Amino acid sequence: MEEESSHGCCGTKTWRPLKTWASATVFILFTVVLLSGVFLSWIDIPTFTFPGASIFKPTANERSAQPSLKTEFPLKCNATVKRTCPLDYPLKHETKNLYAEVCPEYFRWIHEDLRPWKAAGITREMLESIKSTAHFRIVVHKGKVYLDKFRPAYQTREEFTFWGIVQLLRMYPGKLPDLELMFQCEDRPAIKKQDYQGSKATKIPPLFHYCGHHTAFDIPFPDWSFWGWPEVNIKPWERTLSAIKEKAAMMPWKDREPYAYWKGNPTTSPSRADLLKCNDTEKIDWKARLYDQDWGREMAEGFKHSNLEDQCTHRYNIYIEGIAWSVSQKYVLACDAMTLLIKPEYYDIFSRGLIPMEHYWPIRPHNKCRDIKLAVEWGNKHPTQAQSIGEKGTRFVAESVRMKYVYDYMFHLLSEYARLLKFETKVPPGAVELCSEMMACPFDGSIRKFMEESMEMSPGDSLPCSLPPPYEPHELKAFLKGKEEVTRRVETWEARHWKNFKKRSSSWWSRIFHH
Repeated sequence: MEEESSHGCCGTKTWRPLKTWASATVFILFTVVLLSGVFLSWIDIPTFTFPGASIFKPTANERSAQPSLKTEFPLKCNATVKRTCPLDYPLKHETKNLYAEVCPEYFRWIHEDLRPWKAAGITREMLESIKSTAHFRIVVHKGKVYLDKFRPAYQTREEFTFWGIVQLLRMYPGKLPDLELMFQCEDRPAIKKQDYQGSKATKIPPLFHYCGHHTAFDIPFPDWSFWGWPEVNIKPWERTLSAIKEKAAMMPWKDREPYAYWKGNPTTSPSRADLLKCNDTEKIDWKARLYDQDWGREMAEGFKHSNLEDQCTHRYNIYIEGIAWSVSQKYVLACDAMTLLIKPEYYDIFSRGLIPMEHYWPIRPHNKCRDIKLAVEWGNKHPTQAQSIGEKGTRFVAESVRMKYVYDYMFHLLSEYARLLKFETKVPPGAVELCSEMMACPFDGSIRKFMEESMEMSPGDSLPCSLPPPYEPHELKAFLKGKEEVTRRVETWEARHWKNFKKRSSSWWSRIFHH
């Protein structure tokens, strides 16, 4: 479904994780291993050891560190008193647990996303130049967060984005440096690379967004649905993930429908409309079961028939983009089914960490039906391997995209961004302070409920994970080349299969004709 080195500051003590990183110059060569005897004679699929995949793991001591007892600060809403931010929540917090677990590998993309500003930094002129494009400005100043709103965004995207940032400061009070940023809530990135060539190359404006694209400079940031999407009844990520895992465990993989499943809005993109052609027909069964979401009826009924946990009944789930990236990717991966990922154009904070044939099966956009049919038939013939891909995809989002890491990603992204600012942060006239009470108390219904469910009740009892170093150029090149190589091998096999199938069919019809 879609619409769709940390440092001290603000008077706090500088902290350093006890875990030391392997040198950024360490490079693990890719090795291609043909899975002979495992995939029989169907296909040779290479397995890669990707840079950093085995050297950035938490130690046993880090995993076993026990949380300390915490004082909780629940939401305080009083209709008879003028609403203000409470004064009792700590503006700084000294963490007793000094072990810092290691951030997932995809955190390294933070360095790449900020690279356009690494040499010269970010000036106030750059920031102000996109005020008309942004929906709002966020200011973090002396441990507090302020909002300067320019225009409304679609549904509650901005409210839950604000909410997520407020929860970040509740998780790590006093640890985030002063900063100002501009944010846009549309589907597609807005800062096109083609508009900043030549003399404009030193004036690229930094704009935070929910997704990125290879033709744009927008900086990916966690999307609002991690904290909930009330309009379509998508609950906060932790609760949704738990519900999906519980429901998926009730139906073993072998007992699920042996087809590929997708349900969504096909009107958001030509590619989605094209996908519906892959439904079962009288002439051919493409092994897909695809459903057009009736948005009018669902909206009228509060999306009661679209619980994500009830959609894990098939062995294979399809992910396809809509207008741009889709928030549905994490839910599709969470189903413990093999994800058939139709090659995307956009990326969010974690998707660049996904590995083809480890976390998903790649599907060509212009050969959807044939590739889906072939992947399903292969999986049904090789259930152990297909189930393994599904399990690894689920493990990726369940472990590497859990909320602790979502907040840690935000923390490191904003901390590294703040290092680039060449101006003094200031709270603009008219900006309002944001806190949980100012945001949640005015609402009722699902908005209030989702905010309460996703609220951080007290400061975190552990440090943010340790940010991995930037990719060396040769590392990044090898990483991307490795993923492309895996995908290309699958696509080559798919093309060869259908070419041979066509020859066999032609030969069969020729024999029928001559006899």
